[in-house]
Amino acid sequence: MSFAPEQTQKPQQPPPPSRPAAQRTRIKICGLTREQDVDAAVAAGADAIGFVLYPKSPRYVAPERAAALARRLPPFVTPVLLVVNESASFVIAACALVPGAIVQFHGDESAEECWAASGHGSRPYLRAARIPIGAQAAPFDLVEYAQQYSRAQAILLDAQVEGYGGGGKAFNWSLLPPNVNAHLVLSGGLTPANVTDGIAQVRPRCLSLAVDVSSSVEQDGPDGRPLKGVKSAEKIHRFVAAVRAADAQLASKSHVQLPTT
Repeated sequence: MSFAPEQTQKPQQPPPPSRPAAQRTRIKICGLTREQDVDAAVAAGADAIGFVLYPKSPRYVAPERAAALARRLPPFVTPVLLVVNESASFVIAACALVPGAIVQFHGDESAEECWAASGHGSRPYLRAARIPIGAQAAPFDLVEYAQQYSRAQAILLDAQVEGYGGGGKAFNWSLLPPNVNAHLVLSGGLTPANVTDGIAQVRPRCLSLAVDVSSSVEQDGPDGRPLKGVKSAEKIHRFVAAVRAADAQLASKSHVQLPTT
């Protein structure tokens, strides 16, 4: 009896390296006070909805009101509770009313105070960095700040103005350090007209980038100024569309093949 020679199988070749996946910019719409605005933000494709629990803000809602609005959110849309210099007991009680909420510390809270108010990490949180506007922006050490608040899920970048909150003002993004070991959320003066530039400038400097908008998606009052806390569904949709267009534009550029030499 003769046997056919045993055929050895060739080792499988590893698959060719894939192109890096295009990054999707997460979007937070902040300062909501009305049911219809929550619904409009969700319909537009927002990833997170911000409720301001700072009593001095014109966009203020009580924790109980935030909880009622948050109950309208579908799965995978995250409520964010913005607080300013509140006690740990207040923050923990507010979070108990809004399951799944992220806390945004927007005042002068120390790293230890943020950690304690988060229930020692039982709730994820963002820490706002107030970036000086104009020539004073360069001395701000964002690398050191991110290290100081390294237990935060992300650092939110907002313009430093009088009071707390960016007041719809943008800072000079080009003065940010080139490499920050943190997830960043870009805020302050973002509009459909400038968000592409903001994403293009800031995304390469960090682990990932999200954007946060409030003033530019509000309805206009009789004097032409934003009605704070009253959102425009049409403006929300325009902003979200601009972010998605920016992602598509940046993805197409990142996939351009370089000529071989």
